[in-house]
Order: sequence, then structure tokens, then C-alpha cells
Amino acid sequence: MTKTRIISVGRQLPQYSRTTDEVIPYIRKWISGQEQRFQRKVIKIFENAGVDKRYSIMDADDVFEATSFEQKNELYLQESVRLGEQALTKALKKAELAADEIDFIITVSCTGIMIPSLDAYLINRMGMKQDIVRLPVTEMGCAAGVSGIIYANNFLKANPGKRAAVVAVESPMATFQHGDFSMVNIVSAAIFGDGAAAVILSSDPVDAQAGPKIIDEAMYHFYGAEHMMGFKLRNTGLQMILDKTVPETIADHFPMIINPFLERNGLSIEDVDHLIFHPGGKKIVRTVEDLFGVLGKSIEDTKEVLRLYGNMSSVTVLYVLERFMKRNPSKGEKGLMLSFGPGFSAQRILLEW
Repeated sequence: MTKTRIISVGRQLPQYSRTTDEVIPYIRKWISGQEQRFQRKVIKIFENAGVDKRYSIMDADDVFEATSFEQKNELYLQESVRLGEQALTKALKKAELAADEIDFIITVSCTGIMIPSLDAYLINRMGMKQDIVRLPVTEMGCAAGVSGIIYANNFLKANPGKRAAVVAVESPMATFQHGDFSMVNIVSAAIFGDGAAAVILSSDPVDAQAGPKIIDEAMYHFYGAEHMMGFKLRNTGLQMILDKTVPETIADHFPMIINPFLERNGLSIEDVDHLIFHPGGKKIVRTVEDLFGVLGKSIEDTKEVLRLYGNMSSVTVLYVLERFMKRNPSKGEKGLMLSFGPGFSAQRILLEW
């Protein structure tokens, strides 16, 4: 049976961007009414977040303006459609495919609300098949880039000879809470940025040499951890939930997340050549680096994506994947995709080039 292959990844960044040095004056103004010790702590969080630059669907002046949920969500809708179309167009061009050659479309986002979902807009704007199968994934947070690929793989395994597109668009900047001076809101602002990506997958034998094949995939669910990550829906928008014990919880569960998954494929972590890991933030990156580093494994691409773009929620791991796709690893080399998200859960995909 033909394995599903990832045949291309397309990226699209929003039009606005600021370096961390350029953002800090806005932060200083925003926290100017707070006590001095708190102000120093906040600036240090931004300076030490491991993010040099972030992109946004709105300029910094608009991010730090106390606009309504309605205003920000309307902008999220407009920009999601535009960025999603641009990312998918790039991915299709790389794969040398037309939009009407895609049989299944999965759209992924958690940072705004839109009904109909993004996939409906893309079908109309791009002239996709009238009988294309749609699946919007809206509530899986940072894990959803990998989740979308898992769902696409299962569709393609059940429907050989078909192609699927996963389109992820996120705007964490649209969820910034102007009146919230909590550490969660501040840390979120320090690490997150906006972006979009699209992935084309195929189980068509014609594409059998086009990219890495998916060997296996699985989800891992942490019991009793629903409180650790997510959003609260407020009148002012989506308010971030981010428990400070997330890195420690990941470290505690890491052997159960990784080892059985690889063992059922006759592998150990030593057999994995490439770690395609979602950079949730500096602490989570450091946690994973400590666990993998003793085995001589590098997550430099993960750290570099965090540095260049920030955490773009579900989109980020696809930017890490795109770096490996561009590098074109040698035949037989293996990659492990890994991301974490609300639930709390870990999503894993084993790839072979």
C-alpha cells in the first residue's frame, strides 16, 4: 500500500513585523502605571524570551490599543482568509498541483472565531472541487499543526490515490488583553507571533518520490490536565491560559510520550535523525533540549524558528518542518514531529525520507 507523503510546505507571514527591541517601548508605555519592580520584571521577560522578531496581522499601535473583541475578530477573519490563500497557493505551486487536485482540506486555527470556517472561503476563492471533503479544527491550540497532518494521513490511508491540504492560520496577537497585567498575558505577549502555513499530502503513487512518508502517528493525552493550557472567552476576547507547570509536566511524561511510540516501530531515539519540534516557548524548548541533548540530538531548527518568528501556535511546527523539507535529508533518514497543546496532549508523527 502506498504510504502518505508530505510533498510540500508553503509559508506566509503577515504584513506587519517588529523586533523585540522595537516592541519594548510599547510595553514600557503599557505598564507605565505599574510599580517599578514589576516593570523591570516584565521587560526582562521580553528580553529573555528567545524571540528576536514577531509578525502580526496588525501594527503594534493597534495591538496595544484597547479595541473590542468584535473589531479584532473581524480583522482576524479577513487576514486569515488572505494569509491562508497565500500559504496554500505557495504549497500548491511547490507541489506542481492545481487547487482542484486536492480531495480533502483541513483548516486549523484557535485564535479567532469564524463561521463558515476558513476552508469554505478557500474552496470558493481558489476554485477547489465541489465535492472536496472539509474538516475545520478549531480548539486544539499549538498541537493542531501536527493534529491536522494526522487527520489528513488517516483520510489518505482510507482513500488511496487522493491528496489533502492542511492550512494553519493563527493570530495570537489578536488575543492580547489590553487590561490584563497577569504573568500569563505578559509571557504570552513575549513569546507569540502571527503566521500561516499550508502542507500538501498525498497517497497517490504518482507522488511516491515527492517527500517524506508518514510511518506512524499517535496522540498522547495527559489525564486531569485540562486546566493547563487554552483560552477563556471574555468580553474582551480570548484570554490565554498557560500553567507555569507545563514544562515540568512535559518532562515527567516524556519517556511515555516518546519511547513506546518509537518502540512499536522498532526504533529508539538514537535512530531518529531529525527532531521537528514545536517551540512552545523558551522554557519548553530548554526542557526538550535537556532531554534530547544527552543523546546528542539537536533542536537548533526549533530554536531558530522561535527566534525568527515567535510561537505562532499551530503554525510553528510547520515552519520547522519546512526547514527540513528545504534541506532534503538523505533517503532513509527519520524525523520525529512533536507538538503539545490544550487538553493537555502531545501529538507525534514519525517520518522517513
